Amino acid sequence: MARNRAEIPEAREALNQFKYEVANELGVPLKKGYNGDLTSYQNGSVGGHMVKKMIQNEQRRMAGQQ
Repeated sequence: MARNRAEIPEAREALNQFKYEVANELGVPLKKGYNGDLTSYQNGSVGGHMVKKMIQNEQRRMAGQQ
């Protein structure tokens, strides 16, 4: 069972682009293809910051609707 599948398949490319943008902001040398040379900390920081930014964006959107 694939754990990293997008719930909305049409969003896959946007999520990939977002991942590379966040990695660039953090200074993580993420590249297309093999990234086994990165540490768990580096990979986790990218995922963690992605989630943080998505939550912040959703909170801003929700605050604007009220």
